[in-house]
Amino acid sequence: MKILLLEDEVMLNESICEYLHSDGHKVDSFFDGVSAYEKVKESSYDLLILDINVPGIDGLHFLEKLHKLKIHTATIYISALVDIEDISRAYDLGCYDYLKKPFHLKELSLRLDRVQLAYSTPRIHLRLSKNYSYDQEHSTLLFAQEPCTLTKRQSQIIDLLARNRGMVVDFEQFGVYVWDEQAVDNATIRAEVNRLKKYLQEEIIINVRGMGYMIEKP
Repeated sequence: MKILLLEDEVMLNESICEYLHSDGHKVDSFFDGVSAYEKVKESSYDLLILDINVPGIDGLHFLEKLHKLKIHTATIYISALVDIEDISRAYDLGCYDYLKKPFHLKELSLRLDRVQLAYSTPRIHLRLSKNYSYDQEHSTLLFAQEPCTLTKRQSQIIDLLARNRGMVVDFEQFGVYVWDEQAVDNATIRAEVNRLKKYLQEEIIINVRGMGYMIEKP
């Protein structure tokens, strides 16, 4: 896994890095929230391991800021904080797990194994982005393995784009497949696609100017 570690305790940071490297993971480690935030904006990760009380941007605000950028990555918090409000807030932000300090490094490894299992995608699923996949058998869009609620027309748009990943779907194809060959202008198609794009938590639908839309192969 490619992991971002945010931990300001030098010895713990180094110990975690050494342990995860020996376990076959790639780790980018940071001691302050600002540096980590700048890095995660330009690089994608399979997992974030975040301390809460760190300089710059604390671990909780760190995840909030990423969500505003529509970056949603599996997260494990490691913290000495035991206040139920802090723990509740971490889970409200969508963290996968919360590990209280001090902990054994083997325990962290076990939590990572659980994350890998939870986020693995069956072959019948088409990977669309970091968190989105498409279940071809049930014609269902999934976000972090959870089904998304879409209208019938939105589902048809996703189905068409997902099954044609890496290729531009033009307006004529949308008219035939989604609108059942009914008379529909390009502006109507754009409006429907834009409504869908606003609903999605990651920008997976790309506008190909003057041609149509596509979902790239990740």
